[in-house]
Amino acid sequence: MVTDKATSSIEDLSFEQALAELETIVRNLEQGNVPLEKSIELYARGEALREKCDGLLKAAEEKVEKIQMNNAGTAVGTEALDE
Repeated sequence: MVTDKATSSIEDLSFEQALAELETIVRNLEQGNVPLEKSIELYARGEALREKCDGLLKAAEEKVEKIQMNNAGTAVGTEALDE
C-alpha cells in the first residue's frame, strides 16, 4: 500500500522526472546499502512513481491512437498500437 508521504509531489512530475527518480530508487535498493525502514519508504515511493509512469504512458498511447491518419492526412479512426 502506498502512503500519502510516498505520493507527495509525484503528481507534478513529468514522465521523465518520475522515471529518473524511479531508476535511482531501484539502483539504491539493488545495492542493498539502505537500512530496512528506508528501503520500505523507497519501495512505496517507487511503486507510486511506477503508477505515475504507467498512467502517463497509457494517456500518451490514447493520444497516438486518436491521431492516426491516412496518407492524404484524413483521420481514419483509431487503432490499437501493439496488441
